[in-house]
Formats: sequence, C-alpha cells, structure tokens
Amino acid sequence: MRKKVLTLHRKTTKLARDTSWQRLASACVILALLYLLLIKNVFLTPDLIFVFFLAIFTILSETKEFLKRFLPIFSLLIIYEVFRGLADWLNGAVHYTEMINFDRWLTDGTLPTYWLQQQMWHVTVQWYDFYFYFIYMLHFLVPLTFAVILWKFHSKQYWKFVFAVVGLSFAAFVTYLIYPAAPPWMAKELGIISEPMIRVSTNIWYAMGVENYSEVYQRLPANPVAAVPSLHSAYPFLVSLFVIKMIGFKRGFWILIYPITMWIGVVYMGEHYIIDVVLGEVYALVFYLLSQNNKVYNYTKHTIINKTRSFKSFFNNRL
Repeated sequence: MRKKVLTLHRKTTKLARDTSWQRLASACVILALLYLLLIKNVFLTPDLIFVFFLAIFTILSETKEFLKRFLPIFSLLIIYEVFRGLADWLNGAVHYTEMINFDRWLTDGTLPTYWLQQQMWHVTVQWYDFYFYFIYMLHFLVPLTFAVILWKFHSKQYWKFVFAVVGLSFAAFVTYLIYPAAPPWMAKELGIISEPMIRVSTNIWYAMGVENYSEVYQRLPANPVAAVPSLHSAYPFLVSLFVIKMIGFKRGFWILIYPITMWIGVVYMGEHYIIDVVLGEVYALVFYLLSQNNKVYNYTKHTIINKTRSFKSFFNNRL
C-alpha cells in the first residue's frame, strides 16, 4: 500500500513539475509575442502568428491536434493573400470615382476622410493615431487568436468561425478580381480627390518604427487596389458577432468598440471609404449567418470532406 502511495506521489509531483515548466515556457513565448507587437512594432502576419502558436502548443504537447485544427486555416489565409496580390494583375480596370461619389452622397458632398482629417490630423502624430494604428495592426492576430480560444473553450463554434473567416476572405478576393478599387490615398495621389488629404497611416508607420519580420509576406505580391470590401473592417465585426452569439448582447456589447474603432480608423487614415467599410460589414454578416445555418454549414463541411478524400485517393493511386 505504501509503495502504491509513493508511486502515485512521484507521478503527481512529476506531472506538477511538467505542468509548471510548460506554463513557464508558454508564458515566455507569449511575452516574446507581446514584445514584438508592443516594443518592436512588428506587423504580425499569419505565418508569424502560426509559428508562435505552434511553439506554444508544442510546449503543451498538443502539436498534432494544433496542426490538425489550424494548418488548414493558416494555409488558406496564405493562399488568399497570394490570390489577393494577383487580382489587380488579372484585372487592371481599377475603379476610382464610384466610392468617392457614394461617400459624397452619403455625407452631403463632404468626403468623410477629409472631414475626419480636418478634425483630427494636426501635422504631427497624436496619441490617438497610435491607438488607431495599433488596432489596425491586429488585423490577423485577433481573428486567429479568437479561433484558438474557440478551439479550447467553445469547440462547437470553432469550425463555424473558420468557415466564416475563410469564406469571407475568398468572397473578398472574388470581389477584388471583378471590381478592383482604389483607396482614398491613391485617388488623392492621382489628383482625383481635390481636397487636402494625406495617408495618415504612413506617418504613423514611420513614427512607430513598424517593421515587418515576415520573410513570407515580403515576397508576396502587394495589391493596393483591394479596397472593396474592407477586410480590416469585416474581421473585427465577424469576431464581435461570434462573441455576442456566445455570451449574449448584454454581456458582450462592449466588444463592438473594437470594430467601431477600426471603422473610424481606416476612414480617417485614408485607407478606405465608408462604402468599403459598409460592404465589409455586409460580407461579414452574410458569412456569419451562413455559418450559423446548419444546412449550409453541414453541406459545405461534407462537400469539403468528400473532395479531400477524393483528392487523397487520386494522389495515392498516382503514387
């Protein structure tokens, strides 16, 4: 009996030590992530975020489960970014004036970007400029971190969220391909907008000393005319919808501060028009509703599973 107790005690002690070590190591990785984001001002792209999460879950001995759950979404987001960069090359008919006309109609002739800059831009970068750009830099980090939270604490919504994010992203790509649209800063540089206006985000970028450590993203083709819809506006709204779905509006209404801040920021900084933001919210709402529709979600899930199995069989037969 005493021998069994001693054995159990040793196992419990070892487990406690292992758990303590894993927590400490995970905390170090998280601190490194915060250091890059807050001190080094690194723009966190999906590939960098994937490496950090992989390190954390490897430490926690959950590598296989993490790769099974997250490799598809990270891979699809990288593919989306490649496609997005090619959209303007495939269709060079860039639209400049339609978004300007809509925003002028909406605000009785005054461009919202111009009005916001008149109220808020004072030649030098202010504290709220840093706030807006910090929120802007969370573009990938927030939805991917939220996906991890869903996986660990609300698994029923995890794949629905993945469905919504990936569907939203590729629907945006199709729109960029069909309707390449220039942002306000580009229209101003080309003389299409007459009002005084600058690209505030560039000034903030240099003031913050933002760096991009991603070797992958430095090699991806950029697409400056992927403005309609605004995914910077759509992702925060999508995350907010899922949060409210899980905890209710009374307890979760505060999360709307995040998308509202992003909406104001991207218009103020000259990155998007109001119409870009509105369409981003429409896209987000549509894919949220589709993800919550069990018939649509289950049909999509089974189709993907069957296609994946067919591809594996075809590939195995070839080998």
